[in-house]
Amino acid sequence: MQRILSTQRTIAVSGVRRESGAAHMRHAKAAPQRLVCSVASLENVDAQMDQDDSFDKDAAYRRFEELLGDADVSFNQGDKITGTIFRVDNKGAFVDVGGKSAAFCPTSELSLSPVSKASDVVSEGTVREFYVIRGEGYGELTVSIRQLELEVVWERLKEMMAEETTITAPVVAVNRGGVLVDVNSIRAFCPGSQLSRRVPNFEQLIGTEMEFKIIEADPEKNRLMLSNKRAVTSDAAASYNVGDVVNGTVMSVKPYGAFIDLGGISGLLHISQISHDRVMDVEKVLAVGDEIKVMVLSQDQKRGRVGLCTKKLEPTPGDMLRDPALVYDKAEEMAELFKKRVEAAEAAALEGDDASSNEENQEA
Repeated sequence: MQRILSTQRTIAVSGVRRESGAAHMRHAKAAPQRLVCSVASLENVDAQMDQDDSFDKDAAYRRFEELLGDADVSFNQGDKITGTIFRVDNKGAFVDVGGKSAAFCPTSELSLSPVSKASDVVSEGTVREFYVIRGEGYGELTVSIRQLELEVVWERLKEMMAEETTITAPVVAVNRGGVLVDVNSIRAFCPGSQLSRRVPNFEQLIGTEMEFKIIEADPEKNRLMLSNKRAVTSDAAASYNVGDVVNGTVMSVKPYGAFIDLGGISGLLHISQISHDRVMDVEKVLAVGDEIKVMVLSQDQKRGRVGLCTKKLEPTPGDMLRDPALVYDKAEEMAELFKKRVEAAEAAALEGDDASSNEENQEA
């Protein structure tokens, strides 16, 4: 028979300490805490057992196998385990996880970023957490560091979506429907309809750093959806305040109003906000390409929408229909008057609230 190491091993067995060997096998149940095996040669063990006629050698071996079986550790896919890297080669890293066999972490699973050489990112003796991507029941126990890093990145992306954070990332590829973007080593998709500007073909955007808002982050489906349009318009909208006068160009004319290009974002000049006089046909007042001045009436930073007005800029009602040039010439002056009227109305409302509060206190 082959000889086995004549050293002493301590094996954790669910917090129970058991001593094994010819002299201690009969007392295995009573021993506390850990399984301690003093291993000599199998020939010597057999000889000691044969000297005791009352000793059941077969039963002892069966009991010994049971104790070793209790000490086995089983790992399943999805488990997070701690291990020590004891060897690194060009295929990956071998990890001692306390089981009967070592685990293996392929080079492709050592980091979320691309890795060409395993030794560039890990070294022997490193102790760290790993994610089980293939359990022992399916062959070699395979673990990953990349999967743990992915979980952290997805959680951060979901937070950024909830916070409406604008991110900057490069376009790395395209397909028929839009552009593919690299976000922290995760492949994201921005549909063509969510780009802030039209391009003859998406290929010319490859390598371009662009701003995006996250509109969907689903790690279960491995889906990360972006919008460049929402990022650009929301940031631009935040730069405008109600009452500001802005130069713009008529982009398109609709029955309900006109869309005005404000330089990066568009705003809606609704038909009811063109003039104090009733406007029956927008096309009779505005045409595509007209350079005009408008006042910011409202803004929605989340949706990146800006409401515009020329009615408040009219020196006299109906000037947008009769003499739009006069309206544009007096735009800043009329906007200042509008702001003062708004401030006066707000001050009056505040005074009214204070007076009502004092009356209530006196009555009380």
